[in-house]
Amino acid sequence: MATETEAGLTGHVRSVTVTTITALGGVAAGLLSAFLAESATDQIGLAILLAALLANLGLMRVVGVDVANFGAKDHLYNAFMTFSLWYVTWGVLLTSGVSF
Repeated sequence: MATETEAGLTGHVRSVTVTTITALGGVAAGLLSAFLAESATDQIGLAILLAALLANLGLMRVVGVDVANFGAKDHLYNAFMTFSLWYVTWGVLLTSGVSF
């Protein structure tokens, strides 16, 4: 196809893939934080978030997204989306009193 990039993903498919991976990574980090952390002040939650950020980049490489060409904007997008969904997921689980 004429619109394919070197990795084989079109611009739209690449965008949807990156958004999906970062969103699901943030939700997974929030769930894992709720499962492993004892309270909101437990530092393990932040460590899980940082691990999710790195895991997102690795997963994107596996799927075929060329992360070597990521600029500051792309890395900030990954960090913002992952952080936002981690924060919301963990916050909802903390305030609702869910225990695993």
